[in-house]
Amino acid sequence: MTKSKRIASIDWMRGFVMIIMVLDHVSMAYNVDHLAKDSAANYIVGTPLPAFEFFTRWISHICAPVFVFLAGTALAISVERKVSRGFDGKVIDKDILLRGAFIAILDPTLISIFGGKLTFQVLYAIGIAMMCMAFFRRLSTPTLIVIALAWILGGEWVTSQFWNFDVASQSIISALFVGKYYTSDISISYAFVPWLSVMILGWVFGRYILDYGQGKVKFEPATLLFILGFSALAAFVVVRYFNGYGNMQLYREDFSWQQWLHVSKYPISASFIFLELGVMAIILALMIRLENIIGTRQKGVLLVFGQTSMMFYLVHRLFLTGSVNFGGLTKFADLPTTYLITFIMLILLYPFCLWYRSYKAKHPDSVWLKYL
Repeated sequence: MTKSKRIASIDWMRGFVMIIMVLDHVSMAYNVDHLAKDSAANYIVGTPLPAFEFFTRWISHICAPVFVFLAGTALAISVERKVSRGFDGKVIDKDILLRGAFIAILDPTLISIFGGKLTFQVLYAIGIAMMCMAFFRRLSTPTLIVIALAWILGGEWVTSQFWNFDVASQSIISALFVGKYYTSDISISYAFVPWLSVMILGWVFGRYILDYGQGKVKFEPATLLFILGFSALAAFVVVRYFNGYGNMQLYREDFSWQQWLHVSKYPISASFIFLELGVMAIILALMIRLENIIGTRQKGVLLVFGQTSMMFYLVHRLFLTGSVNFGGLTKFADLPTTYLITFIMLILLYPFCLWYRSYKAKHPDSVWLKYL
C-alpha cells in the first residue's frame, strides 16, 4: 500500500450509508407514518412497530456509527502519515482542532437555521470527538482500545448518574455530554462522549491499516474486520437475550425480530454499538475484498457519494429541513412515496456530487473546500 493511496472501500462504505441516510431523512420530513422510537425517553412500552416502517427506520441506525468510525479512521491515516513525514505536532493539532470545530459548529448554526430549532446532532458529535483526538492521538493503541471499551461497557452506568431515562427533557449540559434533550426549541440527540468511543475505535483501525501496509501486523484488515464483526454480533445477541444492562433501558418485549433490533440510539447502548459496528465491519470487509478484485471505479455511485460526503450531507439535509420549515412540505407521503422521493433525490445528487468532486480537485489549496 503506497502512502498516497486512497482506500476506495472506505469511501464505498461511506457512500453506501449516505444513500440509506437520505431515505431516513426523507422519511423524517415527509412520511406521515415515520417511526422514531429509538430511546427509552420517548418509547412507550407496547407501542406497535410495523414491519416496513420499522425496517426503514432501523436500517438507518448504521449511518451515524459508520460516519463517526470512518471519520476516526480517515483522520488517523492522514495524521499518522503526517507524523511519519516529520510534520510539526502543533501544526497537526491545530488542523485537527480547526477541522473539528468547523464540523461541530455547523449543527448549532447552519443546520439549526434551516431546521427551525437549536440542534446538536451528528455533526456536533463528530466535530467535538475529532477535537478530542488532538489529545487522544498521542496514546498507545492498547490504551485507546481500553478507553473505548470501558465506555461501551460502562457507559450506561455513567449515563444513569446524570440522565433520567424516564423523562425526555433533561439538563442541556448532561445531554451534550451523555444524554438526550428535546423540546420544541432545542434538540440534542448525539451526546459526544459515547460517540467519542466510536471515533477512537475508528482511529485504532486507521492505525492498523497503516501498520498492515508496513508489514507490522499479520492479519489483513478485511480478516480482522470479519473476526471483530462476528464477535460484536455475538456480543449483541448475548446482551439483547439477557435483556438487562447494556440496553440503555430500552428492553426487548418479546422475541419478534423488531424487538430484537429495537435498540437504543439516544443515547447509544452497548447493544446498539455491538450490532451496528458488527454489521459495519462485515460489510466493510466485503468491500475491501471486492476492491481487491474489481479495483476503483472512479465514477461509481458509492465512491462519488463517499468522497463528497460532507457536501452531500449539507445539501440534502438543508433542502429537506428547509422545505419542511419554510415550505410547509411535511408529513404528506406514504412509505412507497417516501422511497420514490429518495430515489429521485439520489439521481439529482449524483451529477452535483460528481461536479463538486471535480471542482474540489481543481482547487486543492482552498481552506473551505478542505473542510467540505
